[in-house]
Amino acid sequence: MASAQRVSDEPAFILHRYDWSESSLILEVFTRHRGRVALVAKGAKKHTSNFRPVLLGLQPLRLSYTLAGSSSADIHTLRGAEWAGGHIMPMGARLLSGLYINELLLRLLARDDPYAYVFDVYAALIKLLATQHDVVQEPALRAFELILLRELGLLPSLHVQTQTLQPLAPQAPYALAPEVGLRPAEPGERAVLTGQQWHTLETALRQEPHSFAPILQACAHLAPALKPQLRTLLQFHCGSPMLRTRQLMMDLQAL
Repeated sequence: MASAQRVSDEPAFILHRYDWSESSLILEVFTRHRGRVALVAKGAKKHTSNFRPVLLGLQPLRLSYTLAGSSSADIHTLRGAEWAGGHIMPMGARLLSGLYINELLLRLLARDDPYAYVFDVYAALIKLLATQHDVVQEPALRAFELILLRELGLLPSLHVQTQTLQPLAPQAPYALAPEVGLRPAEPGERAVLTGQQWHTLETALRQEPHSFAPILQACAHLAPALKPQLRTLLQFHCGSPMLRTRQLMMDLQAL
């Protein structure tokens, strides 16, 4: 039998947790160096467990766990967990936004496929949701969605028309749609951006070194028009059913 390989002090966030037995949990976690991984936290539900007060969502953690040999099992074994500190849990609408982002990652990220830049932006976004006013929430969410789509190869270039590769006219309206990409807006179509606005977003996304700040700044005044376009594109790539957090937000707004 191959000896267990240990991963130590790995930056991570818990995306989801569910019961595995009367005393244990299965955790879906997003790690900086190994991407999305599944861990079993044995005995974590016991009142005496050191894991119990630590394994919370939307909190920066440092995890240690073991892999079963070089091929690694689908579910690894959690050995240690510590709160990395930095901020409290987001509350209210910002908590729902954090849960929405977690669901996106669960639906779109394959296991064991690392995305260090996405992890860093995710950590920055969760900190913003926990510490900043609601005014930054919408631009921050749109910026994260753009980065996630781009890093996964699901966002076309935003400085040309996708199907024709023709440059965008600065003042003409364009819309982003599943399957066809960036296209000229149809007459009367709402939630569109001008060619110059799309170009501004593309420039921010391509800035080196990659950083959340310029993309957040670029989204500051474009978030309302971006929201329905990005949500449609993300749902297309997530497939059915509808994202549960999105349905919950719609139900709450209808009350």
